[in-house]
Amino acid sequence: MTRTHSVYTLVVQVGRKAGDGLPDGATGAGLVCYASGVDEAEAVRETVAILKQADLAPLDVTGHGTLDDRLAAGEEIPDEERALMTRALDENAVIVAQMEPFFTPLEAEDDDD
Repeated sequence: MTRTHSVYTLVVQVGRKAGDGLPDGATGAGLVCYASGVDEAEAVRETVAILKQADLAPLDVTGHGTLDDRLAAGEEIPDEERALMTRALDENAVIVAQMEPFFTPLEAEDDDD
């Protein structure tokens, strides 16, 4: 029996790791990924494995469901995002659509000289 794959939208928080390619001063990053899987748990496992292979340090993964789940929740999904989801399904892949580095804000310096 063939198990049907779906594409899941995942938001992944990564920490720092040597060789991760994040900018100097970044404390981590947030990634939006589209991952194919027979269920969301498989999509999460595959995404974490791929990110570890890429020398990233996944800390937390939040699932946002399939395209149908997101549409049912009233989200508007642009064509570019749909195209990436289709690619993830066609290639049985994890697509990192966006990576946003996190930076800790500098604390205000005291002017008590």
